[in-house]
Amino acid sequence: MLGTSIATTSYGEALRAIAQPPADRAQLFAFCNVHSVMTARRDRDVREALDAMDMATPDGMPLVWTLRRRGHPSQTRVYGPDLMELALAHGVALGWRHFFFGATDETLARLCASAEVLAPGIRIAGSYAPPYRPLTPHEEDDIVGRIADSGANLVWVGLGMPKQELWMHRTRDRLPATNLLGVGAAFDLLSGTVPQAPDWLQDRGLEWAYRLWREPRRLWRRYLYNNPAFVLLALREELREHLPQVFRVR
Repeated sequence: MLGTSIATTSYGEALRAIAQPPADRAQLFAFCNVHSVMTARRDRDVREALDAMDMATPDGMPLVWTLRRRGHPSQTRVYGPDLMELALAHGVALGWRHFFFGATDETLARLCASAEVLAPGIRIAGSYAPPYRPLTPHEEDDIVGRIADSGANLVWVGLGMPKQELWMHRTRDRLPATNLLGVGAAFDLLSGTVPQAPDWLQDRGLEWAYRLWREPRRLWRRYLYNNPAFVLLALREELREHLPQVFRVR
């Protein structure tokens, strides 16, 4: 989709994949929306990071609709915060150990408390709120060491796109037999720090409008440029694919 591979998958398939990470490296999960695809289109490093994902799910409804138009009519949204909530509960009986990397100390404290309510018996291996700047090599070594020593099976990465995807791509060979999942705003949503858009808005692909209403200064460029540009480029891509078939039929 505009140069980014998006998986035709489901929550169940994602949970089954989480249970079987490779032994020699981390298994990587991205939850992609229009912003992800458009950023990858402009930035080679981001495109390479997304290409390296073991599973890049359709997190945003415009991607779901595009997949449906392209021959996958039963495709549903695989939304990062919802998968995270499912995995917290699903993993209790399986002994999954969770590490939360991102956000702030306050948000992480609220997230851990919320996780224990959502999934009684959950095993939280650790958490870390990094500084709001690029990590030094020493700091990156320290966080990778903390995660490795924690014994975590799942590392939830809430650094925001594309920072989290670049970090996961950079560190996957240093964290074997784990799952790195870049879930963006899921920490804020599941902790209750930021309210989530109502379901009826999400189902209609209007979550972006809700977020723009709440954070106009930060998000207006992203949504008012990316969303129309994505629609036009995706339609052009589909026309290029189908026009040769039309001419062959004639």
